[in-house]
Amino acid sequence: MFIKIYFGDKPVFLCDEINAEIHEFMHHPDAIFIDEINAPAINTLMHEIAKPEFHAGIVWHKVFDKLKTSFFKHFTLVLAAGGLIINEKDEVLLIFRRGKWDLPKGKLDKGESIEECAVREVREETGLQNIALGKIAAITYHTYHEFGKHILKESHWYHMKGQAIEKPVPQVEEGITDIKWIPRNKLDKYKQETYTTIKEVLDRLPR
Repeated sequence: MFIKIYFGDKPVFLCDEINAEIHEFMHHPDAIFIDEINAPAINTLMHEIAKPEFHAGIVWHKVFDKLKTSFFKHFTLVLAAGGLIINEKDEVLLIFRRGKWDLPKGKLDKGESIEECAVREVREETGLQNIALGKIAAITYHTYHEFGKHILKESHWYHMKGQAIEKPVPQVEEGITDIKWIPRNKLDKYKQETYTTIKEVLDRLPR
């Protein structure tokens, strides 16, 4: 088992086994491997991540749940949810926010389920109301700083069905300045102007 946490575009893997993907990162000269989950070891990794030459981190422990708990203690966890929306014309809905193409998502409100959050955020950010919720597509992790705190955002992405006839409306108060239905075969252009985590979610589009 493993999860991948992005610090900018640099991944840190938490794992209890070394699969082919992780094995490839391990052999990079600027990757860091640690097999301890005490505070000094994790703090050392956090320090190394800030260096420009840092490529990737691998943190291994035989008990995955213990590893995850120990690592997550260093962050304030924020839960969010959003949608990977496709219509009957095989078009994918993308939003443009803060200079990047993105997918609609937002933070979990108190008292709501993660699925309810995903649908609510899609409706608020895109204006689409006729949304059919599907299965989970992916869970992504990325970090950022806010008011001096280390934030770890865990985002749950769901497959959703939309309707091409419904005109999307960007939620400008959330910094969304454009919104488009993009044909699947033209997504590569937009992937060049998005986040690494969003690329990974787009790769989960149903065949």
